[in-house]
Amino acid sequence: MKISSGDSQSLSTVFNRNRHQIDSSFSARLMWLPLLLLAELILAQPCPAATIGRWTLTGSLVDGRWGHTGTRLPDGRVLVAGGVDSSGQATGSAELYDLATGTWTLTGSLNIPRFLHTATLLATGKVLVVGGVNSGGALASAELYDPATGVWSNTGSLNTGRSFHTATLLANGKVLVAGGSTNTSDLASAELYDPATGFWSSTGNLTVARSGHTATLLPDGMVLAAGGYSSPTVLASAELYNPATGTWATTGNLSQPRAEHTATLLLSGKVLVAGSSLHSAELYDEASGTWTLTGDVGKTILRNTATLLANGRVLVTGGHRIGNGWTGGTVYDPARGTWVSTGRLGAVQESFATANLLPNGTVLLAGGQDAHSNALAAAELYRSGR
Repeated sequence: MKISSGDSQSLSTVFNRNRHQIDSSFSARLMWLPLLLLAELILAQPCPAATIGRWTLTGSLVDGRWGHTGTRLPDGRVLVAGGVDSSGQATGSAELYDLATGTWTLTGSLNIPRFLHTATLLATGKVLVVGGVNSGGALASAELYDPATGVWSNTGSLNTGRSFHTATLLANGKVLVAGGSTNTSDLASAELYDPATGFWSSTGNLTVARSGHTATLLPDGMVLAAGGYSSPTVLASAELYNPATGTWATTGNLSQPRAEHTATLLLSGKVLVAGSSLHSAELYDEASGTWTLTGDVGKTILRNTATLLANGRVLVTGGHRIGNGWTGGTVYDPARGTWVSTGRLGAVQESFATANLLPNGTVLLAGGQDAHSNALAAAELYRSGR
């Protein structure tokens, strides 16, 4: 086909106009290219792990300490007593935390300095501190704290001095102390404290001597003792105490041996065990007498704390993370059987801290030791946020 000069001019005009449109479109795409590449880079980055809740610093303890006890009193204040102070010695000092002011104040001191003892809130509102250890060895002494006066008074002594034991308030108001260590051997003996008389009486022995174990009051009034040390072994065994008969009977073994762990009674009646240099956690079902693994804590922890939250979840924190300090915590959701990390702590709590649920639903984490075994005075509040 022959193209006339007029047609040639027309085609040239169309070509030039289309080339201008193509050039303009290409320039526009070049202009957006850096933004598109940046978007691709952002999308290619791994998403940060989901977290739940947050930590905020609150007033520091008057005296830094670890290996102490923390007890929430009926009026909502928290009593911290004993432990090892910044000089590395057992202390008898005690202090009270007031949520309204976010501050600590000293209260009456224990009559005998001690650490690795137990503290139990009695039905009377007084606090019973039992055993522990100091430079003189394992202690048999026990003391009562009266929040109304801020004074400690001696009460009946244990038949056998011990530390690293457990103390459980029974449904009848008595306190069951079981196992522990004399510093030279682990104990199978158990004793009952009667607040009405202030005296101790022997009850049935554990089936296995153990220290660094847990003891949990079950909904039916039985007490579950699990794990611990029976030198030189870390135990997987568990047993049940029957207050009606004063005897212990074996129940199903833990899936993995563990000691210096935590045990928490869930709203379902099952018991959650976590910690002891393991990633794993387990659930105990009393109906079947068996343990099942549940979720991965995500951290290898030891000497941690565990607190049942108002929403039925469990906050685990304040322990030693094997390899380095722990800068946060993790929350267990019983409905899903999963764990989610919390926000970061303001201070690294290595181990031997205390954690208490406060009336407003926050959790108070206090004291503990750092990676160099220094006593910490830091205290923080955890808010779940949902």
